[in-house]
Amino acid sequence: MIRVTIWNENRHEKRNPKVTAIYPEGIHGAIKQGLEAYGFDARTATLDEPEHGLTDEVLSSTDVLVWWGHLAHGDVSDEIVNKVHERVLAGMGLIVLHSGHFSKIFKKLMGTTCDLKWREANDKERLWVVNHSHPIMEGIGEYVEIDAEEMYGEPFDIPAPDELLMVSWFSGGEIFRSAVTYRRGLGKIFYFRPGHETYPTYHNAQVIRIIANGVKWTAPALHDARKFGNAKALEAGVE
Repeated sequence: MIRVTIWNENRHEKRNPKVTAIYPEGIHGAIKQGLEAYGFDARTATLDEPEHGLTDEVLSSTDVLVWWGHLAHGDVSDEIVNKVHERVLAGMGLIVLHSGHFSKIFKKLMGTTCDLKWREANDKERLWVVNHSHPIMEGIGEYVEIDAEEMYGEPFDIPAPDELLMVSWFSGGEIFRSAVTYRRGLGKIFYFRPGHETYPTYHNAQVIRIIANGVKWTAPALHDARKFGNAKALEAGVE
């Protein structure tokens, strides 16, 4: 069974009654419930827990880490970010959601500013699938439509993705690369755009389906530990 940890800074839920009403168990709680319906072993971690809930024990027993942050990127400890970075390079999957594009861990893995255009408005978003053959798009039709979301627009300062899966269109005419994948070391990374805190996006069945598909895709494959340094020649056939 794939072990998933859903990390959320959990600040909006404490400060904004509108967010509390939409996500009474927190954004992390809603995603956890959605992923458990797909049979994953899911748990949560939040910013204000000791070590942000990401202790060595938690990280070592996490196959895929899902990350949501917004208000408090700067409050995340560099030490914890470095530990997560090491785990991703060693094979742990990482799914970064919505405003997590500005998180320390995503920027560290991308090596760019990860900046973008945005407009906080009651905007319609249509996410068009542009790579129907990818496993993350399994069970998704031509597009996913969300009646109310925040707009993100290009330019999006990220490296050229390994794979582009979805492109969003908004009612203002903007477009955005809203579902992209990367590989860093042995780890697989999936960035997925929707999820502004004041809209019920994580109650949308198709959004949860895409995240669940992302968990399956980013989950680590079995492999031998990598070895670096000076290497001896193979004995067979070598003079």
